[in-house]
Amino acid sequence: MAAPEVTAIIPVFNDRQALERAIPESLVILSSITEHFEVIVAEDGSTDGSAEFVRGYEAKNPRVKLLHSDKRLGRGTALNRAIRQAQGSIVCYYDVDLATDMQHLSELIEKIRKGADVSTGSRLLPESDIHRTGGREIASRSYNFLVRCILGSRLFDHQCGFKAFNKQKILPLLPTIRSNHWFWDTELLVRAQRKGFVVTEFPVRWRAGKGTTVRLKDVFSMGSSILRLWWQIHVSED
Repeated sequence: MAAPEVTAIIPVFNDRQALERAIPESLVILSSITEHFEVIVAEDGSTDGSAEFVRGYEAKNPRVKLLHSDKRLGRGTALNRAIRQAQGSIVCYYDVDLATDMQHLSELIEKIRKGADVSTGSRLLPESDIHRTGGREIASRSYNFLVRCILGSRLFDHQCGFKAFNKQKILPLLPTIRSNHWFWDTELLVRAQRKGFVVTEFPVRWRAGKGTTVRLKDVFSMGSSILRLWWQIHVSED
């Protein structure tokens, strides 16, 4: 089998049910984009049978690979680990609930093929098509506004779980990322822009997954993470 051109990573924590749709749909969509691909399920200490489910797919299809952790590492650490082990020259990842329409996957990958170092879907561009509750919408727009103002990002949506990278360009950036959980996405995009990487953002169709809510402690965590990265970039790393 030829070396894969594309590695698709699906980060997973107790998402056994969502995997039943995510894996077969990934295989179908990726097959329409390239003959040479692999799917890595970055399973992060799940206790609901997610790992066992993926092992069943591994036995049937060599393109599906389980990257298991016995203990919870955090989403960011799990993604770092999977990117390092990816065989593809283009690495992408997306949320297991497939909240972003998978029909956008070809565009996400094509951006890298055409020279971008990072490509990312956006729920906050005028052309984006999204459905979510008012509370989440306000929190998301406020958060991304602060990232733009405080951290100097030129992007509009930093947390959309739908991104792709030129692996060779992104690997040296990974050791600089300190966040090991949800803020990883934002920190990577901010640091990539500061390094002068070509980062492209495009509108997507997105539907909120079930059971996702915004809590007061999440809002405080958002603000403190932004300020911590500002301090790291402008003070502690100078």
